[in-house]
Amino acid sequence: MDVLITDDSGFMRDLLREILEEDHNIVGEAENGVEAVELYQEEEPDIVFMDIVMPIKDGIEATDEITDMDPDAKVVMCTSVEQAEQMKDSIKAGAEGYITKPFQKESVLEELNSIAAG
Repeated sequence: MDVLITDDSGFMRDLLREILEEDHNIVGEAENGVEAVELYQEEEPDIVFMDIVMPIKDGIEATDEITDMDPDAKVVMCTSVEQAEQMKDSIKAGAEGYITKPFQKESVLEELNSIAAG
């Protein structure tokens, strides 16, 4: 599966890449919502892992933009546990699911497989 990773933290992007690259193709990494939207248009990934809180354009705005362009886009939000309110906004913006930080390999892969199967 082609995956786009979006997080303003290089450490978090590295962590997700390590979890995913064994079985999936990482087509790009973005550190803000603007880059995520551009990379989505260029690469047309099967799934996007999207951080919520980022500079320039946050993950909710970027998800909204991506799902407006491509109603079939599959976006998984990456969130800290205290961001419950933003998760509701993310789902409204078109996110299919979410994973919480710090990332656990098992939960990341479960969410990815669940969305891929859906």
